[in-house]
Amino acid sequence: MLTLMSMFYYICLRRRSRSGTRGEALTSRRAVESGQRAVLPVSVEVEQYAKEVLDFSSHYGSENSMSYTMWNLAGVPNVYPSSGDFTQTAVFRAYGKWWEQCASAPPPFRRTPKGFHSQDYIELGFEEPVYPTAVDVLETYYPGAIVQIMACSHNPFSQNPPTDVRWEVLWSGEPTKVLTPQARQFSPNIKHINFPTNLLRIEVNSSLLDYYTELDAVILRGVKERPMLARYKMPIIDINDLSDSEEELSDLGGPFRQGGEAKRTGNGYFDKLPYELIQLILSHLTLPDLCRLAQSCKLLHQHCCDPLQYTQLSLQPYWGRLTDVSLGHLQSRCTLLQRLNLSWIGNRGALTLTGFSSFMKACGQSLGSLELSCCHFLNEPCLEVISQTCPGLQELNLSSCDRLQPQAFTHISKLTRLRRLVLYRTKIEQTAILSVLTFCTELRHLNLGSCVRIDDYDVVASMLAARCYSLRSLDLWRCRNLTDRGLAELVTGCRMLEELDLGWCPTLQSSTGCFQHLARNLPRLRKLFLTANRTVCDSDVEELAASCPSLQHLDILGTRLVSPASLKKLLQACPRLLLLDLSFCSQIDMRVVQELSGLFPNVAIKKSFTQ
Repeated sequence: MLTLMSMFYYICLRRRSRSGTRGEALTSRRAVESGQRAVLPVSVEVEQYAKEVLDFSSHYGSENSMSYTMWNLAGVPNVYPSSGDFTQTAVFRAYGKWWEQCASAPPPFRRTPKGFHSQDYIELGFEEPVYPTAVDVLETYYPGAIVQIMACSHNPFSQNPPTDVRWEVLWSGEPTKVLTPQARQFSPNIKHINFPTNLLRIEVNSSLLDYYTELDAVILRGVKERPMLARYKMPIIDINDLSDSEEELSDLGGPFRQGGEAKRTGNGYFDKLPYELIQLILSHLTLPDLCRLAQSCKLLHQHCCDPLQYTQLSLQPYWGRLTDVSLGHLQSRCTLLQRLNLSWIGNRGALTLTGFSSFMKACGQSLGSLELSCCHFLNEPCLEVISQTCPGLQELNLSSCDRLQPQAFTHISKLTRLRRLVLYRTKIEQTAILSVLTFCTELRHLNLGSCVRIDDYDVVASMLAARCYSLRSLDLWRCRNLTDRGLAELVTGCRMLEELDLGWCPTLQSSTGCFQHLARNLPRLRKLFLTANRTVCDSDVEELAASCPSLQHLDILGTRLVSPASLKKLLQACPRLLLLDLSFCSQIDMRVVQELSGLFPNVAIKKSFTQ
């Protein structure tokens, strides 16, 4: 019996490629057979804070300051153990389900694995590579968003180009809603890995939180020498580890190759099922499951290769394993592809222009939606390929592709059927965006948040008013130079607007009457963010109450001039209101918030605090 169990563990170790080399696995087997016990060497644990923030998907702050930015995660804590809303912390752009409820939000992709919860991420570099023994995250406000912590084999400070980059999950879990917004140190039990790392990735999901989560610092603890226990101890075997899932994902589509078809033609009761019914059943499988099922018989191989199974394809959950080879194997099955999500994929050399171009030329003809958020492999030739191979493209997301050079964006103007364009945190300049607006007149949703290289937003607003009459949503978060003149032209020309984000736009002044003019011209308005505009006053709120009965989301954080009386009028006049952010409104204290919440229980009234 002992021999059989030992062989079982040996087979499992062989399948778990990351548990060690062949020699280490054999040594582990001998250790079990002989009843030996592994002995840990004495090793000093290193404790270090993040040296540098390497990459992130979004942040609340500006590109030109440190307040509420991800760069605050580098170094020692600024706030912890204090709790509350502090500008010295790292804050992601969104929280809760409010953003998902907006008309500008794209529908979710089918086949997304149930275990994939990540919405945002940040990557941190540390001084010394270590074998991790613990990771501590100091959360100072509304904790509970962290869903995954990963380690990378690549040294981000090495002068050598990355080769054979490998990511390992140290810990993963589901998003949680912690009962208190108080600060805490999050120290999950992490998995031991067999390579040293000084690059961590933290992924978050803030959908269950009542307000923005704030992170202060990350501590990586570890030893410089590989622990002997990691070499010899027997890992706990999970039934899910008995599949070759990692090989399947790194060689995605490989099982579909024609050489491995079964010769036997009898498929039992499957032969009696209608083709369409089998297709419907298979449509509920994830992509790796399709790969496995294709190996079972000739009939299911045919179904799993059917291009109708690939009209929507989200590869984002597999971002750490996708390569040019993976896309190459999928090409023949994606000829009817309509929606494609490649967000977060291809960084550190995993995808190249050659592999991306080949896939797009084979699969882009029917493509209507393309998600490329945080894809740092993109360059100008890639955007040129998109403009040439995707004539019917209606949705393009380049959010946080901040390494794309300004001249690359000129190719977007060739996609004349665009309806949704996300350029958040990109280097697009004024000439390029004006060219896009000139030719892409069917735009419905446009995101120019944190696009700091646009010199004159008044000119952009004027062009939008003249060319994009059907615009439904516009995000101008942190645009620094939009004035009342540009806003007046915008709301006069784009009267179909339902969502307008003017958060942290300091050049807009209520004294010009611009906000009241906005309210009178946008009766369809559902979402309005006037975040951190200190001049918003009672007259503006009362005009919103009178003119915008469909209002659902309103953010007037930071104003000193709004009273409880005007807010009560707003809440009475806007029965669909769901979110009202009154944080740092000096006339509104917690007593007023509690009173209004009692009168209007269906409205989430936000009031952050600083301890």
